[in-house]
Amino acid sequence: MIIWLNGTFGAGKTTTAGELVKLVPDARLFDPEVVGLMLRYLKVLPKVPDFQQWPAWRDLVVETAVRVLDHVGGVLVAPQTVLVKGYWAEIRDGLGKAGVPVRHFLLHTDEDTLIHRIETDTVETGARQWRLDHLPRYRDALPWLRRAAEVVDTTGVAPERVARLVASAAGYR
Repeated sequence: MIIWLNGTFGAGKTTTAGELVKLVPDARLFDPEVVGLMLRYLKVLPKVPDFQQWPAWRDLVVETAVRVLDHVGGVLVAPQTVLVKGYWAEIRDGLGKAGVPVRHFLLHTDEDTLIHRIETDTVETGARQWRLDHLPRYRDALPWLRRAAEVVDTTGVAPERVARLVASAAGYR
């Protein structure tokens, strides 16, 4: 199984993922962004502003997740923002064809909280403006995201509590 944590930057995906792997037996962190970073080294790919635009990224996220599960089993926790409906459909369908169940959660909070979290982040300070610039894309994606995922409101909720809510919804008490 894959527990996919979606949501915009600052919603709490990475922190929640870290807490979730402590709660779910045999859970492992699987970061699809690493696949994108790997692909950036291939100079033959066209330059794009977002590695998710490469079909290879979407294909390799699926293939990598399937192979990791084949080798180690358990549950993969994937904290990754996907704001393009078609990209999410490719990933979801690819995993489904491979027989991998996916629980898709949208970690959501109000915009004021998002802005505060982004502006006060002391870990990835270089990503501040990039994250702020992506808030309109998140707003635009919210209608389909709310239909495609189980929404978990992270406003004023500690990451440990968010992880417990996700774990419970995914069937891990």
